[in-house]
Amino acid sequence: MNTHRWMSIQFFCFFITWGIFLPYWTGWMVHTKGISVPEASLIMSCGLVARGLSTLVAFPSLSGKFSSKALLSGAGIGTLIAILFYIPSSSFTSLLVVTLVFHFFYPVLMPTLDSAAGLLVQSNQLKHYGKSRQWGSIGFILAGMVLSVFTGMFGDQVILWAFLIGIVVFVCLGFMRAPDILAAKPPVDQVQQGGILKLFRIKHFGLVLIIVILLQAAHASYYNYGYLYLQEIHAPQYLIGAIINIAVMAEIILFSIADRKLGKYSTGTLLTIAALGSSLRWILVFAFPNVVVFSIAQTLHACSFAMGHYAFMKYLIRNIPPAQIPKAQGIYSALALSWSTAVFTIFGGYLYEIEPRYAFIGMIGCTIPAMILALVYRKLEHYSSSEKRMHM
Repeated sequence: MNTHRWMSIQFFCFFITWGIFLPYWTGWMVHTKGISVPEASLIMSCGLVARGLSTLVAFPSLSGKFSSKALLSGAGIGTLIAILFYIPSSSFTSLLVVTLVFHFFYPVLMPTLDSAAGLLVQSNQLKHYGKSRQWGSIGFILAGMVLSVFTGMFGDQVILWAFLIGIVVFVCLGFMRAPDILAAKPPVDQVQQGGILKLFRIKHFGLVLIIVILLQAAHASYYNYGYLYLQEIHAPQYLIGAIINIAVMAEIILFSIADRKLGKYSTGTLLTIAALGSSLRWILVFAFPNVVVFSIAQTLHACSFAMGHYAFMKYLIRNIPPAQIPKAQGIYSALALSWSTAVFTIFGGYLYEIEPRYAFIGMIGCTIPAMILALVYRKLEHYSSSEKRMHM
């Protein structure tokens, strides 16, 4: 079967829902459920903690017992059931409980998809990760474009219904035939190949992980308050979706050329550029609080997110054994995409209450250390490659 097409469709459908959830969910709770920004921030942060537990503990454990296809279907159905409980919820407590349940199922979909792509690349059934992953970004931008029109016409209440429709479609597509390697249960000997701590014996894994944790945590304010901040600086409602999607357009461009243009660069070099671009992005947003500069700064998402993510996937595919890929993805999702973001979401929320711009400049507390560590790792890479050449 065409594995590129299968992987691209899965990425596309999932990221349509992610394009609804990530930029709009905090604003949806504030505007339709009547809770305050700090309350919404606390709910989202608790959700990120639950997401971290799910991807760090539940996902690696389940991936050793079930196929990738079964995990995608199960997590999709669980997400669909959980999202229905948002409809009657209106109090802080009920929204918090539903969010915790929701974050047990929904975030598992992302590491499952990336693990599946990693396994397909390693088994030579998928030639380019970037070309498939770009369809996820296209789905994300399509969701934002369509949703911005409907929120402008009918208000923020349509956000929930759009997400619900997206998940229903994703669950239905789960009945498609999957590549054999993803539809098969993992062999017993693969399941028994060691725990998470074994990953940290792999050369430089700990250092690379710390760098990507810092890089992803730096997006906390943007993900949770970017939609609100655009309203704060008086961006027209009908343009907010388009402005948000400038970042994803930059992401699509990078993923589309990454396999062809970035292959010659080391992981350390890519991580250094990602940290530099991220620092510049948040400095611009802070220094120039207007729609034009914010829009220009959005192009740096190609560095701050896409290049950092691609660099980690490059390291993973080259250095992590197939049996350990789900565990590596679980750690990455838990620590980089969940817990660190949870901490900085709370931090950014307090800064946003003082002055909205402070929430963004506060993120260089992540990007500057990430840049320093990336330069250190780049030197270590160069030293290791020099050693290999000497022993040849």
